[in-house]
Amino acid sequence: MGSVKDLVVLKKPKKGETGSGRFVFSDRYSVFDWGEMPDQITEKGKAICLATAYFFERLAEMGIKTHYLGVVEDGVTKRLGDLQKPSDTMEVKLLRVLKPKIRDNAYDYSVYREEKGNFLIPLEVIYRNSLPEGSSVFRRLREGSLTLDEIGLREMPAPAQVLEKPLLDVSTKLEAADRYINWEEARAIAGLAETEIEEIRRVTLAVNDLITAEAKKLGLFNEDGKVEFGFDQNRALILVDALGTLDECRFTFEGIPVSKEIARMFYRQTEWSREVEEAKKKNKIGWKDLVKAAPPQLPERLKNAIAMIYKAYTNELTGRKWFDTPPLKEVLAEIKEFTGQGEGA
Repeated sequence: MGSVKDLVVLKKPKKGETGSGRFVFSDRYSVFDWGEMPDQITEKGKAICLATAYFFERLAEMGIKTHYLGVVEDGVTKRLGDLQKPSDTMEVKLLRVLKPKIRDNAYDYSVYREEKGNFLIPLEVIYRNSLPEGSSVFRRLREGSLTLDEIGLREMPAPAQVLEKPLLDVSTKLEAADRYINWEEARAIAGLAETEIEEIRRVTLAVNDLITAEAKKLGLFNEDGKVEFGFDQNRALILVDALGTLDECRFTFEGIPVSKEIARMFYRQTEWSREVEEAKKKNKIGWKDLVKAAPPQLPERLKNAIAMIYKAYTNELTGRKWFDTPPLKEVLAEIKEFTGQGEGA
């Protein structure tokens, strides 16, 4: 299915009917839209699966619709509390993925104006509670592709600024590289009504509130994160994919990243990362073909520390010791020399 998880189709979705399938969360990871990186993070897949299941079950209690059906153990789909051991497999409702066509070196989203329901909405919605140093918001403001009015600010924000209220951002989902767009373009390309945009924003804020509260219990600050949506066969909005994990969110502990941002920070210092950045400027669709360098492997000690962070987060989030790993705060002490306290993304 993608660079970090695989999909087993149990029942294919049809135009008027959702299907079902199983996400198998792998130990792979991806940064900068590259796809599979040369390393694997031990037991990351299980940690991600359990963390996102935890949040989906909490959201169901809040009356928010999702595609989650349960976690699979020994071939049986169960609730999180009924599992005997960690699992990397989650069963979900499947929606159709309608990919935009490429015409004249641009994406054509006209298919979304013709379809009524049972499809993935081709957007990623990002909530931002702060603007850590290195946030794309600063680059976009400098370039002029984003204005202060669009994000509800009167003056240029400072790095590490905590926002008075969350900023909701939106990007494309099914293009070769994620592309930030404004809400009007998002509405147009996905064929959404204004009321549907408002519902997406309302649910995103509710998800943000839940994740922020849960992270705070662990001593973490929820800097930002992403969510994805789809429509069921009745065009009811549902949350899809995964959420609340260290892949979908950026948490910090006293300024120290607690997410795959740690890997991003390592890679930003490499020639490969510089080539990726330049290639994206030259060709937004075929940029990967322009990158000649290969991503290097992570240092072994850093890779092992990242694995422990994923597992410790899931242990403490769910209140159950799924993995034999030190407490999260102890693991973070190991990470300091690789990150530098106070840095962010």
